[in-house]
Amino acid sequence: MGPSPQPSPKGEGALRYRALYLSIGFGLVGLVIYLSLGSDAPDLGRVEDVKSGHFIAYFVLMLWFAQIFQSWKLRLAIGVALTLMGIGLEYAQGMTTYRTFAYTDMRDNALGVVLGLAAAMTPLGAALVKVEARIGR
Repeated sequence: MGPSPQPSPKGEGALRYRALYLSIGFGLVGLVIYLSLGSDAPDLGRVEDVKSGHFIAYFVLMLWFAQIFQSWKLRLAIGVALTLMGIGLEYAQGMTTYRTFAYTDMRDNALGVVLGLAAAMTPLGAALVKVEARIGR
């Protein structure tokens, strides 16, 4: 068994493969941008009046980054950044000829961020730590 992971000086947790997780996270951000501005984005339908694709994308992003950054200050900053990204992408969609602008999409994105942050306080928030524990066996 290798050396045990040490928390970083900035309090971002004890993940051994942090750089990999950050790369995956930024890849997911790129995918959301691509799907938001592409002309043939998949439609995952709605639950009540919430667009599932918007909710799921921002939920996953927030939960992913909240596992990497344990500090509440950083988590809140990431949540704000993701929400602003969703707002910006919605305005960018409105500038295209093939996508539409909708305030409800901004709401669905923000709802995903908020619930992703809440999920980070459950056992889901330790999924990467548990994966590393299994890998380390």
